[in-house]
Order: sequence, then C-alpha cells, then structure tokens
Amino acid sequence: MALFDLPLDELREHRSESIEPEDFDAFWDKTLEEVREHELDARFEPVDTGLSTVQVYDVTFAGFGGHPVKGWLRLPAGATEPLPLVVEFIGYGGGRGLPHESLLWASTGRAHFVMDTRGQGSAWGAGGGTADPVGAAPAYPGFMTRGIDAPENYYYRRVYADAVRAVEAARSHPLADASRTVALGASQGGGITLAVGGLVPDLVAVAPDVPFLCDFPRASTLTDRHPYREIGLFLKTHRGRSAEVQRTLSYFDGVHFAARGRAPALFSAALEDQTCPPSTVFAAFNAWAHEDKAIEVYDFNDHEGGGPFHEAEKLRWLRSYA
Repeated sequence: MALFDLPLDELREHRSESIEPEDFDAFWDKTLEEVREHELDARFEPVDTGLSTVQVYDVTFAGFGGHPVKGWLRLPAGATEPLPLVVEFIGYGGGRGLPHESLLWASTGRAHFVMDTRGQGSAWGAGGGTADPVGAAPAYPGFMTRGIDAPENYYYRRVYADAVRAVEAARSHPLADASRTVALGASQGGGITLAVGGLVPDLVAVAPDVPFLCDFPRASTLTDRHPYREIGLFLKTHRGRSAEVQRTLSYFDGVHFAARGRAPALFSAALEDQTCPPSTVFAAFNAWAHEDKAIEVYDFNDHEGGGPFHEAEKLRWLRSYA
C-alpha cells in the first residue's frame, strides 16, 4: 500500500477535530471512584514454567465492577530488591498468552506485568483468560460498538478502568518499584497506554506504538480496515446515529487523554498503516501535554510499524527513565 494519508510535514501539525466533552474529567473521576469501591485483591501465584532466568506469577485482580482480571507478572529470577516496572497492554483481539512468552522486558532486569484484556484473547496468539460479564445493547461483531449507546455502557470504559487497576495491582507486588513505572503497548495496547497516561499521574514514561483508539472522527471515516470499520458498519445499519456514537467515543479518544499526559513519551507511527492511520497517531502525539516527547516514523511500513527495530529504540530510550 502506498502512502494514503497526509504528507509528513502536515502530519506534524495535524490536530484532531474530536470534541472533548465538558464533563470528561468528571466522567473518569466518577468511573475510577466506582472502581475503587472494590478491593483490589491482587493475588500472585507462582507458575512452574521450567524457565531458569525468569520467574512468572499468575495474577488476578479486581477490575471494573470488581470483575476478576488476569495478568502475568514476570521477574528476573533471583530478584531481591524492587525493580523498575513495565506494564504492558495487548493489541486488539489478543490475550495474555502463555507464561513463557514475552520475556524481553524481564530480561532487561525489569519487572514486567502484562494485562489480559477482558473478553478478548481469541483472535490471535495463545489466548486469554478474562471474561467480560457485562451485557450490551445491539452491536456489530467485535468490540468497537459494544455499549456504544452511552459512555457509561461502552466497552472501553471497562477496559480503561481495568488498565488503571492493572497498574495498581502490579505496583502492589513487593518487587515492583512503583516510583519507576512505565506503561507501553502497541495498537490497542498503545491506545490503552494513552488512557493510562492520562489517568495515572505519576508514571515515569509511556511508549504507545502505532496506537489505536485515537482521533475517532477521522479514523472512522478515513480507513475501511477493521477494527475502525466496525463503527461504520454499525452506523450503516443504525442510520442517523452518527452524532450519538461520536459523542460516546469522545470520552475514550486517546487525543483527550494525551492532553493530560504527564510523563515523557515515545510514540511510533507507520506511514502506510491503514489500521491506525498516521494522522490519527500524530493527533495524539501532537496533543501529548508533556514537553519531553518523541515519535519514530516508519515510512514504508503498515501496522507492523517498527517491529523489532522499534523494540531496540524503546530499549535505548527507556534507559533514561526506568
């Protein structure tokens, strides 16, 4: 696919037309207040993986509604002192996988927590283990329109609340240094990272790669690739509901969380990315509030972005923060 979005010089100036709700902060304050009415109840059960360099824990904690959410905590074997903490969020449709997977961050001497995404984990990878027990109004298959009738009902309200609690759960482990917490993820995981970056005030760094869930008004009309296309297909059936749907989505737009970002940030964008178009990524990057921010651009890549090359860049970049 050739370049299809704005030229790079225009991307660097692009701003979203997403309208921030007047009660955005009040909505999220109330959401997190309700979530914290439930005990976190974070439990860490050691897993016998056969690995000699990494110790893995099967984690369960209370997320939105007190619902059990799963995760893995991976630590360098033999660690005795609190370690810098990396909290990772997963791409659309994926789950936390198996305990022996994803060993990069623990191999750097950091604690690594990966959150299972409720209701997902059946589209790729090795699966997930977290249900989403909340029902929803009629929706297009997938997750993008579940509960889209109202912000209070929307699927990503539960996911973003789970993600904040995941940070709290990971920080509660005695070998995690809460003062050196990094949030990161790619695609959907990048979008969740932006939400966490706007809702958790004391992260030391965030690294959203080719983030999803940004600049909904543009994304939902620019690309016909899923998952954004789910929104258009829902509206194709439910005619005349565009304004209502965009209002709901505005409470979950990574652009508005970015405006509240209080940590250094490393973004990535790919100029041939039709899944998360580069203009939507730059909309979030340009809105990111903290002045210490950078974006790596991969000019001839699609949604794979920088892949292992960008992993190497993150490894280098994070040395300055955690």
